[in-house]
Amino acid sequence: MTLRRFAVVALAVSLLVAGVLSWFASSSPDGLEHVAQTLGFAETAQEHAAAGGPLADYRTDGVEDARISGGLAGVIGVLVTGLLMGALLLALRRRGGD
Repeated sequence: MTLRRFAVVALAVSLLVAGVLSWFASSSPDGLEHVAQTLGFAETAQEHAAAGGPLADYRTDGVEDARISGGLAGVIGVLVTGLLMGALLLALRRRGGD
């Protein structure tokens, strides 16, 4: 399998997981939140700088349906990460040719 084919398959699988399988993710708190609630210090948590962002809390601003919102946030995250990785690899490839 060529590197390009591998990258395309990996991207497709990532988009499938982020966009479709995320619909079946538990809505229960994650492990850290669960431990914080169990031990009684969850109320001391503070909002982080990105809490008001368009993809905060695994949701997409402006999309009311929780499943679609979460799936869309995952797809956007995969695409942005893929674009950044592609740009980085392209920059490294060009730099190596000097």
